[in-house]
Amino acid sequence: MTAGHRAARAPTAREAEHTMATRAALFDIDGTLVDTNHLHVVAWWEAFRRAGHTVPMSTIHRAIGLGSQDLIAHLLGDERDPARDEGIGAAHTELYAEYFDRLAAFEDAGDLLRSLADRGWRIVLATSAGDAELGALRRAIGADDVIADIAGGDDVEAGKPAPDPVFLALEKAGVPAERAVFVGDSVWDMEAASHAGVRAVALLSGGLPRTALESAGADEIYADATDLLARLDSSAFARLEDH
Repeated sequence: MTAGHRAARAPTAREAEHTMATRAALFDIDGTLVDTNHLHVVAWWEAFRRAGHTVPMSTIHRAIGLGSQDLIAHLLGDERDPARDEGIGAAHTELYAEYFDRLAAFEDAGDLLRSLADRGWRIVLATSAGDAELGALRRAIGADDVIADIAGGDDVEAGKPAPDPVFLALEKAGVPAERAVFVGDSVWDMEAASHAGVRAVALLSGGLPRTALESAGADEIYADATDLLARLDSSAFARLEDH
């Protein structure tokens, strides 16, 4: 385990006992709350091109949501030169950072978080984004007043689709898996939530097809943050509130 990292785990029953009445709404950020997936695609495409790799944008799009190292390995395979991974990742970070002051949240993203907080949900963000990106993403969302905590990509040993980011988000929220709902836009989000035993809600705002999200374990699917906000009273959130 590298310095500064720790293995994520599900909270124990004893840790969660005092907060059993608390519910946690766990949210991915990229493609779910902030409209960044296609910016990532362009940045990765150029980073790969600089390293001599031609990777179709459609292929990159389907990999968005993985952490940088996992994304590179997923797209280039075992026959790549791993010594060049760091340089490719650094190029993506540099290229994507050019958009930091222009990132835009999806309509009603902040209102969705505030509405859930008003209903008694503890809001924790669970993302593959590293610390360098989080400031820009949080500014775009503009809802720091209701965000209780963040489980970032730099905080866990294994990123999505491993359940580690979701386990860490549960730990930070202080609730067990059965008292949480996870909202994301990628197949990796759905797989991570399912592996962690958390209800998985998918948004189509990331650009992936409904069938892919269903196959990855989505319990419910909505068009975007606006659609979920409008239908909260019939969603997985409302059903958990009734128990």
